[in-house]
Amino acid sequence: MPYQSQHDELPPRLRALADLMPGDMREGAGMHRYDGKVADMSPDGVEAALSRLGGDPLDDPHDEAHLTAFENALRYEWGELGLHRVNPLYHLAELDLSGYDREYAPRVERDAARIAHLAEWPRVVDNAITALDRVPAPVAEALIGAVRGVADGLPGDLPADIRERALAAHARLVAHIERAAREGPASAALGTRTLARLMGCGEAVEVDPADLEARARAERDRLRSLLAESVGRLAPGRQPMEFVRELTRRHPDTDGVLDAARQWTRLALEFTAERRLVPYTDGECRVDASPASQRWATAMMAWSGPWEADTPSFYFITPPDASWSEEEADEWLEMFSHTTLPAVSVHEVAPGHFSHGRALRRAPGPVRRGLHSMTFAEGWAHYVEEVCVEEGFGAYAAERLGDDSWTADHYEIGVWVEALIRVTRLSVAIGVHSGTMTVEQAAAKFAEDTPLQGPAALSEARRATFDPTYGRYTWGKLEILRLRERARRQWGEKFTLERFHRALLDLGSPPLGLIDAALAHG
Repeated sequence: MPYQSQHDELPPRLRALADLMPGDMREGAGMHRYDGKVADMSPDGVEAALSRLGGDPLDDPHDEAHLTAFENALRYEWGELGLHRVNPLYHLAELDLSGYDREYAPRVERDAARIAHLAEWPRVVDNAITALDRVPAPVAEALIGAVRGVADGLPGDLPADIRERALAAHARLVAHIERAAREGPASAALGTRTLARLMGCGEAVEVDPADLEARARAERDRLRSLLAESVGRLAPGRQPMEFVRELTRRHPDTDGVLDAARQWTRLALEFTAERRLVPYTDGECRVDASPASQRWATAMMAWSGPWEADTPSFYFITPPDASWSEEEADEWLEMFSHTTLPAVSVHEVAPGHFSHGRALRRAPGPVRRGLHSMTFAEGWAHYVEEVCVEEGFGAYAAERLGDDSWTADHYEIGVWVEALIRVTRLSVAIGVHSGTMTVEQAAAKFAEDTPLQGPAALSEARRATFDPTYGRYTWGKLEILRLRERARRQWGEKFTLERFHRALLDLGSPPLGLIDAALAHG
């Protein structure tokens, strides 16, 4: 693999970080040196790994700040807060085998890596049970389904002895988390100051939760107004959320959802290239059904990482399970409605995650290629959904579809609805972790401010307990929009979206506090 040799060029400080995060390096950066390997997430293992962080500063000041932000984040999350003793998610990541399903290498190599990784499950579980000694009951309750499901979809041709030991270890972990759900602390709230520092330290910025909550409210009001305008053009006099729930019930059937996603992928790629919205429009993006190991997600992008040969990226869609009832299948397919699937495809493919992945392959230096701020990555993919509204993707698609039942307003409605869910996440995360909002109240807020109802609203609310920074989509989008306005003022007539996006993506997937560098280098 041509890109693999770049791993030998890693600065020692970056290598120490990569050793702490083998899953992130394997899946996001394509460093397959870490195939079949896991991090030691025991208390002693984490302490030892953290002690190895740091060292001589890098020559490039921006890369030095980028790397330092990631070091600071781990020191705070694991060193000071000890979140690996509170949150099973860190340990679930070490059990995850899903990345070996993507065709980044010959199958025989990936199968060998999967078997080596599965053989590590007993050690991962031993470390998890040792570490997870103070899991709050709400976190355990929210994650128990994911803990049980991590063993779903194991291939049947795995060596029997390795499989049996892995499943026995998995059963011990399930029992441990079930016990935490019964006996763990009642509150999952981190506290306002802790949440602020958790959000900010890895993004190289100080966070004021009160200011961020005010921005979230303003964004919610803006989105409500935009949704009302778009609905008003399609259905004058209708209540927006009531009409949206009607629209989401119009969706492809199980057999047609992949073809629909392929259609929207083609249109998004063509539009992005024609309008020159991103620096690079090469590479192959395939649309396929999610592998069994990834059926927990509705849709996701698995890109070709910077350290890999240029293999296809995959936009995975999860159709309803064949065992589900017709009602259950219809409810699942609402997430791929004719109104929301276009925005989902723009987010996952172009100019969203797939396009971002193409830029990461060319980002200068191993720090920018290898260390990805998820706040920036999700913020970028969310931001470009609205860029495509501004640039006329809805009208572009409607003209090419030639279907009078789908208009530009449908694309806009899909964008505003997805954005309302994400901005509600930001408000809920702040409310739940500041102690001003219970999970039940958070579920009610989702039901009031978004189309989500019942179990779907509750599921989103529960996510705040174990994913306290899941407001990152909106936060990242807002910071990119704010920087764009600064670029317009600073560059004047020389401002173009193409120039701004190239300058931004040349930074890789930077901590939010460092994105201002795009203005100096654009």
